[in-house]
Amino acid sequence: MKFHTFIVLFSAACLGGCGSMTTVDDYRPTAEPIHIGVSEKVAVLGRRDAGHYVTDRSFIECLVDRLEDSSFLVMPEQEFVDALFPWFEPRTAPKNLTRLRKIMQEPSVRKKVEEEKIGYLVWLDGEVESQGVTGAMHCGVGPTGAGCFGFTSWDKTVMFEAIVWNMVDLTEEARIRVDSEGTSYVIGIVAPIPLLTRAESQACQGMGDQLKSYFTQEGE
Repeated sequence: MKFHTFIVLFSAACLGGCGSMTTVDDYRPTAEPIHIGVSEKVAVLGRRDAGHYVTDRSFIECLVDRLEDSSFLVMPEQEFVDALFPWFEPRTAPKNLTRLRKIMQEPSVRKKVEEEKIGYLVWLDGEVESQGVTGAMHCGVGPTGAGCFGFTSWDKTVMFEAIVWNMVDLTEEARIRVDSEGTSYVIGIVAPIPLLTRAESQACQGMGDQLKSYFTQEGE
């Protein structure tokens, strides 16, 4: 009985510790809403460096999903990259507004952006890191069957920055940074019990909601 009570109390304590702390900071040159046409799209693109770096794909997909229920049209990353091939492949993709302006000087790129009605591009950079693993987990087969016993934990830190570029005027409309951190646990009591932090999903939610608050459709 005491052992089961310990399990319940220990699990409850870990669940309380799985919460994450998230902060969202943004900068905009004006508080005026960004007006977007009914048929205009907001595209999402992660930083892409040839050979060694791409922005976390799961976070990009989460952000697109978060934006899907907004009042404006959203263009997922792969759809955007395919439509503008090869200009936004890793070896040529812009990492700043200066490079974007240079790419947009290409008549074929400008024409395709206009055809696809891409009004804004959300350029995303950042990473998810897990570190500080502590504890130990032991699993094996004994006379009474297989099982695991032990306890491990690790910290997760999430940092992403999004820049909203106007694809018509080629100006920066907004910049958002989100930071989130939390601790995950795995308890080994016969079967491993994972208690995972929601740091990444909360960072995605915070950034997505902030982005949605910027835009208003013309006529609203």
